[in-house]
Amino acid sequence: MPPSILSAVLLVDGYNIIGAWPCLKKTRDRDGLEAARGELVEAMTSYSAFRGYETQIVFDAQYHNASSNKEIITELLSIHFTDFGQTADTYIEKVCASLRPHITQSQVSRVIVATSDRAQQLTVQGYGAEWLSAQQLCGEVEATVCRMRQKYQQRKQSKSRFLASAIDAKARQRLAELRMGLP
Repeated sequence: MPPSILSAVLLVDGYNIIGAWPCLKKTRDRDGLEAARGELVEAMTSYSAFRGYETQIVFDAQYHNASSNKEIITELLSIHFTDFGQTADTYIEKVCASLRPHITQSQVSRVIVATSDRAQQLTVQGYGAEWLSAQQLCGEVEATVCRMRQKYQQRKQSKSRFLASAIDAKARQRLAELRMGLP
């Protein structure tokens, strides 16, 4: 843990979210699990950057004979595949348990777990983490995307290609006079 205070750590139960978001389910059914994972990662990359959350998306590897794997996507987003035989729930519980002292020491302001698994919700709350349902996360991600678009549109509208539009009317008048050779 870095000595500075993190605004929040967000742990996302990847396959639970894919199974709960209609757009990701549709992608999974049409294009496969890899495509749905990619869409989730893309959505969470923007969301994490906008919110400033350190986000970990956790995927089960319990039925695949592979060792755990961590992939760093951005400074704030990473993907974790669990060990063979380990569920995403178990991984998330261990992370919550390890972060609990950092919450009490005020090194992490919040730990949030995104899943619609009711048993998982109760377990992580016992570690002091907050719970966010898959539907709530979907709503927050969509609202964040809308806010990002609005900010972009406002910046785009406020900036013009011409310097003259960035200066006040009095300065513009004086420049016009200079251009015409007036004193």
